[in-house]
Amino acid sequence: MGGRMPQRRGGGKSFSDASSDSLPGHRLACRGSAGGGRTRRWTGAGNGAARGGVVVTSGTGAGAARRTTLRRGSARRAGLLPGPLERLVAEAECFLGPSPVRPWYAGAVLLAGRGGTVALHRAIGSAVRYAAYDATTDTGVELPPGRRVPVTRDTVFDLASVSKLFTSLLAVQQIERGRLVLDARVAVYLPEFGGDGKREVTVRQLLTHTSGLRSWIPLYEEPTREGERRRLREEEPLHPPGSAYLYSDLNLIALQLLLEEITGLGLDVLLHDEITAPLGMHRTRFAPPLSWRQGIAATEDARPPWSGLDRGMVHGTVHDENAHALGGVAGHAGVFSRAWDLAVLARTLLNGGAYGRIRVLSPASVELLFTDFNTAFPGDGHGLGFELDQRWYMGALATPRTAGHTGFTGTSLVLDPTTDTFLVVLGNSVHPVRSWRSGSAPRAAAANRLARAVPVRPPRGRTAWFSGMTPGATGTLALPPVAGAARFECALWWDTVPGAGRAFLEARAEGGTGGWEPVPFTTFRTGSARDRRPSGVAEDRSGRVRHPSGTVEGWSGRVWHRLTAELPGRADGAVRLRWRYTTDERYVGRGVYVTGMRVLDTAGRPLFDETRPLDGTRIGATGWSRSAD
Repeated sequence: MGGRMPQRRGGGKSFSDASSDSLPGHRLACRGSAGGGRTRRWTGAGNGAARGGVVVTSGTGAGAARRTTLRRGSARRAGLLPGPLERLVAEAECFLGPSPVRPWYAGAVLLAGRGGTVALHRAIGSAVRYAAYDATTDTGVELPPGRRVPVTRDTVFDLASVSKLFTSLLAVQQIERGRLVLDARVAVYLPEFGGDGKREVTVRQLLTHTSGLRSWIPLYEEPTREGERRRLREEEPLHPPGSAYLYSDLNLIALQLLLEEITGLGLDVLLHDEITAPLGMHRTRFAPPLSWRQGIAATEDARPPWSGLDRGMVHGTVHDENAHALGGVAGHAGVFSRAWDLAVLARTLLNGGAYGRIRVLSPASVELLFTDFNTAFPGDGHGLGFELDQRWYMGALATPRTAGHTGFTGTSLVLDPTTDTFLVVLGNSVHPVRSWRSGSAPRAAAANRLARAVPVRPPRGRTAWFSGMTPGATGTLALPPVAGAARFECALWWDTVPGAGRAFLEARAEGGTGGWEPVPFTTFRTGSARDRRPSGVAEDRSGRVRHPSGTVEGWSGRVWHRLTAELPGRADGAVRLRWRYTTDERYVGRGVYVTGMRVLDTAGRPLFDETRPLDGTRIGATGWSRSAD
């Protein structure tokens, strides 16, 4: 969390019972390699990390080969569009200034990639800019220019709550190995945890923040480690376990104690031996040594009343007060890392648990990270440790399977398995003080740009009509009036903010006095992968979906759909059709694409066909544009 101010997560407030049968919750006997590639399992420190650009045969295509380690390359090489990536950097630099009053961060490292290619790795701003914070004037005491430290691509950042991902991965490893059972009570492994209403808390509930424990307590007020454990032991849940979602640092601190109990090793040793050493993440660890200090971004001038401890400018040690009190090694915070190392982790998970020839998790275990266990709490999607579908920082990358996490210090990691993309944003947004930052605008903006950089190719032809991604906008795509129309058809692609971004198919009698009316239609998706099915809609056995309200919204699987609509007869003459698209004031999806629009008569003859040059020029577009990507 990084301080006494808990970070807001999710939006759901459901208090219904959590489902306990989302996935088998017992021991996983998962072995094998991602996509059938030859890999070897890491068995401890000393084997060395995979090096070079190993290419393995992947099961995702017939005999296709894909890169399973990272390389630097161009946007084109990564299958991305260069323009949006450059705008990603330009927008990120804007947050070095007033955002809206103070800078959101003093500096940042931005990294984005797709597949095995890192197409963007850019450093902006300062790793160390301020000597102190002046509370009386709400200003930062700036260092002389010669003493400021610029951010580099290898600058190490305090990850804050992104650390929770590492603790979660270590727990999933133990589940995979049979030493930990997902739906077992925590008290089975850690008897001291079972009192004061916590007896029924399960491992799964710790990993999905459904234990009922409060967000945070000031463990740093206790002078001894035994006092800290006693505070946790005596803590009572605010809600019955499994009945509510409540993001809590205490869940991951308890998970740390559990892991240390069943392995006999400290969390820092587990992190090194099981994740960072095998994957070659050499700049990722708890409690970095003094020799790293010059390459670490500073955080906050930590003093009461905004901080629970009086520590001055924190630089090279953990920002979070509780993690500091726990010696810098804590389940909820304390990991330091650089962007490239996090990209290696992202590539490993998107590969199904392997990086080159090194495997740290099985594909089935990785699937638990991308599967929503919190369907009973809409808006608070959660895999094991990973947040899912959180548009407030994932932006237009958000899908039901997009996974990630943020850190209070200004960090975030986002993985989108649908497009095989990953995004790392590391900022020191609490430098010089935590009150200068608010919200997650830089993280969402970067995610929007990366989402836009993933091309959407038309199913036929060179271009399709694109709605754009402007927040708070309304655009229309109008066809000319057609007499004798009986059926409309086109290809449709959409990805919008559920409940806020909508595309409407509407009709109006030409020359009449009536307004625009919805046109019901049916869509048929061309994709068949499980994670590409639309959410919140009911398909029939043929894969068709009926839209009686004449609208689409939300997640469509990021595949093209064939659309057909029967048009009501118009005794009074011609009918005009249009698409109308509206967006949310704050968040946007990837948008809507339409192509291949045709209006047919009762005999199936085209009355209008946008591929005919003359017909194409008669389309009226407001807010829509022709796009090849």
